[in-house]
Amino acid sequence: MKALKYFALFSLCLIFFFAGEVKAQEKPVRMAVIGMTHGHVGWIMKRKDFGDVEFVGLVEPNAELAKRLLKNSKLDESIWYTDVDKMLAEVKPEAVCAFGSIYDHLMVVEKCAPLGIDVMVEKPLAVNNEHAKKMQALADQYNIHLLTNYETSWYASNHKIHELTQAGEIGEIRKIVVHDGHEGPIEIGTSKEFLEWLTDPVKNGGGAIIDFGCYGANLSTWLMGNQRPISVTAVTQQIKPDKYPKVDDEATIILEYPHAQAIVQASWNWPFSRKDIEVYGQYGQLKAPNATTLQSRVSKSEEQTLELDPLPHEQKDPFAYFASVVRGKVDPKNGLYSMENNMIVVEILTAAVRSAKEGKTIYLK
Repeated sequence: MKALKYFALFSLCLIFFFAGEVKAQEKPVRMAVIGMTHGHVGWIMKRKDFGDVEFVGLVEPNAELAKRLLKNSKLDESIWYTDVDKMLAEVKPEAVCAFGSIYDHLMVVEKCAPLGIDVMVEKPLAVNNEHAKKMQALADQYNIHLLTNYETSWYASNHKIHELTQAGEIGEIRKIVVHDGHEGPIEIGTSKEFLEWLTDPVKNGGGAIIDFGCYGANLSTWLMGNQRPISVTAVTQQIKPDKYPKVDDEATIILEYPHAQAIVQASWNWPFSRKDIEVYGQYGQLKAPNATTLQSRVSKSEEQTLELDPLPHEQKDPFAYFASVVRGKVDPKNGLYSMENNMIVVEILTAAVRSAKEGKTIYLK
């Protein structure tokens, strides 16, 4: 009997040992990049090796740009390609990140989806509804993940606000106010390659209304439980037409819900960079002035400030998150990165651009 007991204990130890071995031997996700003109491409090129991602290929037809960035990131030129199809055929990545213009996001999905390659694009998902619907159809047809990355998805404060509002801590949401932007892309020293399409109404879909309006649309949609707004009203301005002659540099978007409003303020005219949010409920308010600070006030009580720990690596690092999704460890459905959320975001932005152009409220069907 005693021997049987020891045998059972020994067997259990073996199970845990081999389970640990399998986990330790899990291969990193083979990840490639298409496009290098987006200023955020440095996030992955200079990323530390955490063992979860293997950077295997990079596509950029601009040789001067590609060589400069590769040298700055201390990466070998052997991973650089000028042709998308050739890279995909030779490297065979499991996942691809898009760091070109928003207009090019559709092309990336058209190339990757039929090969079963998961895709993560930089915010927003697409330049308009037409592109977004084609991308969604391809992702559904070929059963791939299609994620959209936002910096504000990494903020512990935003996740805490979502947790508290879902728990009913401040009652039903009545108003959301989101501020996003900076002094302007030229003013902050954006590269010429990034600036070329960021200020193009076709390649970017607009100016500040797209570049920074997408953050508020993404967060508002998430906080409202992926509910589509009833209507979208937007006002844009060209305060600096000498610098941004083709696109807006100032935008305000108002989203109408059955019992709430969301006000999205997007600007290339702030005196400093900012990404913050305020949420007002029936009997309380929550504010996130930065990534790790939460300010709360319920009813007539004094405002309290809570300093939060940063999110865990798998949530804070977009490429770690993407790798977890590819490996089936995380289900992105209805989250900030999800296609469900970001299809609504593009619908909001498309309506906002139209509203500003036509000078009227756009009601979503």
